[in-house]
Amino acid sequence: MQGLLAELFPHVVERPQDFLDSIVETLIMTGWSGTLMLVFGLILGVALTATKPRGILENRLIYQVLDKAINLLRSIPFVILIALLMNVTRLLMGTRIGVRGVIPPLVVGSTPFFARQVDSALAEVDPGLIEAAKSMGCRPLGIILRVYLREGTAAIARGATITLISLIGLTAMAGYVGAGGLGDYAIVFGYNYNRMDVVWASVIVIVLIVTVIQAAGTLIARKNTH
Repeated sequence: MQGLLAELFPHVVERPQDFLDSIVETLIMTGWSGTLMLVFGLILGVALTATKPRGILENRLIYQVLDKAINLLRSIPFVILIALLMNVTRLLMGTRIGVRGVIPPLVVGSTPFFARQVDSALAEVDPGLIEAAKSMGCRPLGIILRVYLREGTAAIARGATITLISLIGLTAMAGYVGAGGLGDYAIVFGYNYNRMDVVWASVIVIVLIVTVIQAAGTLIARKNTH
């Protein structure tokens, strides 16, 4: 097996630690930014649903502000977003480069997309259930927790899966600005030296990570489909 790997991926086998470090960096970026994205995106998505016209906490001003802010952030290309947030990133993380330096842009870049996914998922919840909860005296927080989130879990899981997979793509793109990870590894050690085995090794690992995320998301969605 080792001989086959050395034949297929000679430059990877030559410096295995660099390859392993890049995998760990990608997992760290995805783990931290993905967790924060899920939390903030869920909060924003619920806020959008609750404050929209005829929502349980209807507030036109808050809804319009959130709606326009999300649309604005979604329209900014990720590479430009990294540059725009450099000072904020340094303030929060103490650096503008490396794995830590790309986490804030990853969160800001992916959260609006997930918030829209949550908003769309909650829009599918049967209005009859919401009215029934209101008639039983359920307060807005109770409706959010017991109706919206409970009934929308499957759709939210599917949205989270799509967003996390997109996030993997953003971590690879972050390699262009020296953020580390498989994207940086593929560019610096592979593409720049025409070492296609390095590029293919990076692609294979990214595909495996995406496959695991997709499988987990599908399982969660299936178990919560009523």
